[in-house]
Amino acid sequence: MTAETDLRSPDGFVYASLPQLMALEHHSRGLSFLSRQPLSSILSGAHASRLRGRGLSFDELRNYTPGDDLRHLDARATLRYGKPFVRTFTEERDRPTLLLVDQRMNMYFGSRHCFKSVAAAQLASLCAWMAFHAGDRVGGLVFGDETLEHIRPQRSRARIEALCAAVIRANHALHAALPEAGQPDRLDTVLRHCLASAGHDHLICIISDFAGAGDQTLQLLRQLSAHNDVIAMQVYDPIALQFPDKGRITITQGSVQRELQVDKRQVHGPLGDFLSGRLRDVAELLRRSRVPLMMFSTGEEVLGQLRLELGRLTGSAR
Repeated sequence: MTAETDLRSPDGFVYASLPQLMALEHHSRGLSFLSRQPLSSILSGAHASRLRGRGLSFDELRNYTPGDDLRHLDARATLRYGKPFVRTFTEERDRPTLLLVDQRMNMYFGSRHCFKSVAAAQLASLCAWMAFHAGDRVGGLVFGDETLEHIRPQRSRARIEALCAAVIRANHALHAALPEAGQPDRLDTVLRHCLASAGHDHLICIISDFAGAGDQTLQLLRQLSAHNDVIAMQVYDPIALQFPDKGRITITQGSVQRELQVDKRQVHGPLGDFLSGRLRDVAELLRRSRVPLMMFSTGEEVLGQLRLELGRLTGSAR
């Protein structure tokens, strides 16, 4: 085994592995994006069903027959024609789910438990299995700083394996010698690609730290959510919330690296404020987009956080 291979061993903390992601199927059972609340729940948006494409769609207006649900009486048609009419509905059971999985160099960082890139990989797998068990087709866009792999939605275990394999390829392409990202608008480019390919009535989960997000990102998110259900899953490192007050850290910008003594006041204050402020700014931008936001720390296990976040958004205990 070479030193390079050993460096990238899939330990689940710095690098993920395909068997680890596929094994998350068992843990995904019982989890759902569907709200059990009334139609005013946070996932309902401006459309009728709890999640677009997973509720009831109008089928036809017809004469009332004994046994029809009286709640489906159409008052206008009944008054107009002088006899009872009911609206009938069909349940939409199949809906494409797209997972946008960020594996850029900005994700190759973690101060506790695991790197952001690994947390994103685990979230992608859990979401894929959740959609699969809900009867949906599953696909995704896996992107790095220079790469973009599009896995078209299908409902099969082989397609989930293909998606997870794409995530692993992008994950294992990350290493410390790579320069930090060259395209500041990379996230916007991927969102435009998603906008062109998704059409409407998709569930779109964006799993990223949202580095580089700005006004254009806000506009693209609003365009996506106009005809699809969009959920933002922001992955962050706990160092952004509680900056260490002693020791040394190494910061990088491209090929330039510098070690800083964090217990120095001129270092600790400005850098801590910058990291926490950036996290708040991105979260505020996502809230302005009116896209439901879930936040995931790399300092804790992803599965437990996903259960809590789903419960918070849908208002149901899990």
